[in-house]
Amino acid sequence: LFVQNANNIIKSGTDTRGQLVRPKWPDGTPAYTIKQFGVVNNYDLRKEFPAITLRPVALKSCMDEILWIYQRKSNNILDLKPHIWDQWADDTGSIGKAYGYQVGKKYLHHVHKMTAGCLMDISEIEGFKKLYPSIEFEYSDGNYNVYMDQMDAVIYDLRNAPYGRRIMISLWNPDELHEMRLQPCCWSITFNVTNEGDDKLILNMHLNQRSNDFLAANAWNVCQYAILLMMVAQVTNMKPGVLMHCITDEHIYDRHVDLV
Repeated sequence: LFVQNANNIIKSGTDTRGQLVRPKWPDGTPAYTIKQFGVVNNYDLRKEFPAITLRPVALKSCMDEILWIYQRKSNNILDLKPHIWDQWADDTGSIGKAYGYQVGKKYLHHVHKMTAGCLMDISEIEGFKKLYPSIEFEYSDGNYNVYMDQMDAVIYDLRNAPYGRRIMISLWNPDELHEMRLQPCCWSITFNVTNEGDDKLILNMHLNQRSNDFLAANAWNVCQYAILLMMVAQVTNMKPGVLMHCITDEHIYDRHVDLV
């Protein structure tokens, strides 16, 4: 599939030479690309783990980045082992209100059974906090308002209402894009559960990526979101199913074409 995608970009892609482009090479030359619009790849994790063998994939580093975003919910490179974000960080190590910052923001989330007449006692609340560390409770007018971050909300919904069609995380917050040192490339994931008659439900993921540097990042992104799908499936007692990777602009930079 990796070879097929590379061939498709080079043979039928669109050349951006002469267009106004943002990235530049170190010598100041515009970094043009050959691009392909609307690439969709499906990886069935029940059959294989989608790591290529044509070139090395830094699995430990790509896993650490995905944990940095979705588990540590951090936007500071001091919490990250690989140095892939160093050029985007400020003097304090922050990349602004991007990636982990958006995952970790709390919002009012509907929690089942949290209505008048069936309020939790203190032991139940403490148990809830152990399952969802970021949770905050607010008691108002006979009801509990529950504030969760996006990752805890996904895990809660998959455990309690797995067939919902709104179980997703979005890193694209228009109000705060100007405060991000780099706007997210992989910007949303949607989880979808199917019952295929197995002993466990099947957890699938739809990954949206606005921009993908094919040579540098494709294999990296595929592996790290496959890992994320496997981890979420584990903590929700499901089986990892299909990772659907939808790329709006998949491209090879002009100086990488001969190498590819």
